[in-house]
Amino acid sequence: MNRGVVQAVCLSLSVGGVVVAGYLTVAHYTSPSLLVCSDRGMVDCAQVTSSPQSSIAGVPVAVLGVFFFLAMSFLSLPAAWRSQSRGIKGARLGLVWVGMCLVLWLMYAELFLIHAICLYCSLVHVITFALFVLILFNNGETDRATTPVDAGLDHA
Repeated sequence: MNRGVVQAVCLSLSVGGVVVAGYLTVAHYTSPSLLVCSDRGMVDCAQVTSSPQSSIAGVPVAVLGVFFFLAMSFLSLPAAWRSQSRGIKGARLGLVWVGMCLVLWLMYAELFLIHAICLYCSLVHVITFALFVLILFNNGETDRATTPVDAGLDHA
């Protein structure tokens, strides 16, 4: 995939993640009834977003999601992608790894502890996974692009 396309998709996904996580945050602080989602059976957004697993150290997971996606938006700006700073590249890669680990924990919690799933949370999980794959792919492309070619050695 074209590097420019990957970068644009990462920025779009990150901004979309801010929107979805923001919606979940508003619902958390006002009322889970704001969530346009089923409240019966396996799909029960209110049950998931009001469960004990919906907070980590007293901080709502939705708020953590907003901060994650705001940081990913910043790290996905064109200037950040053009930067040669190892710190920016490392932050982008490290943050998406942390995000993916949190997604795996939250999926486990939904399926095995809460016994319900939230469609909006699932959308956040899909967005995070897509960012994870794209950033890993782009990181690999960047590494291959900067690897020296066989320096003109003849292997005859």
